Amino acid sequence: MIKKKSRKKLRGRRHLRIRHRVSGTSTVPRMTVCVTTHHLHVQIIDDVAGHTLAAGSTTEAELRSVKANVEGATALGKCVAERALAAGVTRVVFDRGGSKFHGKVKAIADSAREAGLQF
Repeated sequence: MIKKKSRKKLRGRRHLRIRHRVSGTSTVPRMTVCVTTHHLHVQIIDDVAGHTLAAGSTTEAELRSVKANVEGATALGKCVAERALAAGVTRVVFDRGGSKFHGKVKAIADSAREAGLQF
């Protein structure tokens, strides 16, 4: 009998494969994206020091009015990019967290690029 792998397991394998290739350094931090069913979360992490340099989420007060759709992802990407630039970060490595680079994840990346982040 052929068993079909669950989407959760497939995403987990993609995530491990991506994290094997992508890691942030002190000069180039990692921009991680977490997509849940109701919210979006983005962090810019310095992996060497183990600190979060900038973060944003649709659960925050200023972004709570936007929904977790493509328009909300665009607003979130712009907000996090502005916070990162204020913290002195101009270049990041993009970690999509096992999600496919499509829809919300692509909208976050494109809006962060337009706001001034390089990756």
